[in-house]
Amino acid sequence: MDYEFRAGIITVSDKGSRGERVDKSGEAIRELLTAEGFRIEKQAVLPDELETIKDALIAWSDLDRLDLIVTTGGTGFSPRDVTPEATARVIEKAAPGLSEAMRWEGLKKTPHAMLSRGVSGIRGRTLIVNLPGSEKAVRESLAAILPALPHALEVLAGRGGECGSQK
Repeated sequence: MDYEFRAGIITVSDKGSRGERVDKSGEAIRELLTAEGFRIEKQAVLPDELETIKDALIAWSDLDRLDLIVTTGGTGFSPRDVTPEATARVIEKAAPGLSEAMRWEGLKKTPHAMLSRGVSGIRGRTLIVNLPGSEKAVRESLAAILPALPHALEVLAGRGGECGSQK
């Protein structure tokens, strides 16, 4: 990577936000992104509250101008799972291929992967990606999209070349 991308990690968990659960998923994201040369500038554990998640996504995109925000948790069928709804309300452009790739790879291992409602999209020059909540699913999902992220972020920042060309 020629440029060090600035990233943020949001773990969405009621129990985690109350200190009742260790944030293994957020730490797995930190480990994987750091190993790929990303600089983690912000990390938070938030409750499953739509407005709280939405406010953080807006602030980290618009004020902190992060290149990438990765969320973990809140993407399932539970009544409190609202991360995709919060994300959908703040993005300006959808990036469905990322979420489709993660679900496709997950389906190779478990039929439960189809239950993830995570979305991906762009706000300004920030890419926002929802990952599932389990550490195992985080590792598998992020592995599915990591090879494409640097190019996607370079293009988003106006530094990338043609999408059809390979380096």
